[in-house]
Amino acid sequence: MTGLWTLFYKEILRFWKVSLQTILSPVVTTLLYLLIFSHVLEEHVHVYPGVNYTAFLIPGLVMMAMLQNAFANSSSSLIQSKMNGSIVFILLPPLAYWEFFAAYVAASVVRGVVVGLGVGLAGLWFTVVPLVHPMWILAFALLGCAMLGATGIVSSLWAESYDQMSAVQNFIIVPLTFLSGVFYSINSLPPFWQGVSRFNPFFYLIDGFRYGFFGTSDVSPVFGLSIVASCFLALSLATLLLLKSGYKLRK
Repeated sequence: MTGLWTLFYKEILRFWKVSLQTILSPVVTTLLYLLIFSHVLEEHVHVYPGVNYTAFLIPGLVMMAMLQNAFANSSSSLIQSKMNGSIVFILLPPLAYWEFFAAYVAASVVRGVVVGLGVGLAGLWFTVVPLVHPMWILAFALLGCAMLGATGIVSSLWAESYDQMSAVQNFIIVPLTFLSGVFYSINSLPPFWQGVSRFNPFFYLIDGFRYGFFGTSDVSPVFGLSIVASCFLALSLATLLLLKSGYKLRK
């Protein structure tokens, strides 16, 4: 297990050394979303009974920040290592492919949770958000960050340039997070778009995470958790198979 912990520690140091960029910057950016949307829509949007729009918005923004930064952590680290050639120093040691996977995903979870805590604590300056089911919050936060950490590994294995990696971030991850119910409840959408939203796994992460705060959700949290867990399992298996084969790493 020495290799796993060493790689994990290296990944933690990597993003912590540039914490202004990897932690403070996403927290400030997310708070700008909160400031603008809450100021403009507070009096015009009503979602859950007894919940003001600012309070509704905070859990969604917290989860959005966690997902985007968990993905960015594993994807940016691995693509940089591939592009500058330093990946050889990770491949040469007798490190099992599952240790490689576990270290990158665990570091992504840490960064995602740290950013999420930063956004959540800063959001208290706007309004107080209740914690009705803390264990649901923890479950969706950890699973969501782990799922996006694994997605980041797969994406960086596939990508052969920074442009391709940016394309995944800008045209897949960001749209899926923005269209997952961060700023609205899907019940406010027309029936067709409600159905489309249910094919977005990020929706279940946002909705289940928000359930932990308010005890109210658009779908059953148990069903949402099963969808998220299934996605994470499928992504993990795919990632492990790619790492074991050395896809675009050893060949």
